[in-house]
Amino acid sequence: MRHIRTTLGAVGAAAVLALTSTAAASPAHAEPAGTASLYAPSALVLSMGMGEEAGTATVARAVTLSCAPGPGGTHPAPEAACAELHRADGQFAGLIDPAPRRTCTREWDPVVITAQGVWQGKQVSWSTTFGNRCQMEGGLADAALFAF
Repeated sequence: MRHIRTTLGAVGAAAVLALTSTAAASPAHAEPAGTASLYAPSALVLSMGMGEEAGTATVARAVTLSCAPGPGGTHPAPEAACAELHRADGQFAGLIDPAPRRTCTREWDPVVITAQGVWQGKQVSWSTTFGNRCQMEGGLADAALFAF
């Protein structure tokens, strides 16, 4: 019996050593090529949902947006969205027109837009609520960032 335990122990130790040395040499554990960058990361998840608050809203649409080192993601116009956000110095609220030139009903059917992620190396979590879809579209009429 003792011989079996020793043999299994030796086999187990050999398996651990083999896996450890394979994992250490594995490309999956090596640093991916091209990860070193001179730019602070800027990667966001943007969403639009129905509800009064970001935490309880039902997400209707969401996209990803990466701006550094270059524009990308699932956003339909990443170049325009990144340029707009750079011009606003990362201030999402600055992209909303405080006095939209659009007449909307006063119906309460709230829409929430959010931005979560990293902007120029800093963690961001931003959201705002509009009274209804018409008010959202009016407030964001010229904003490429939330045009998805």
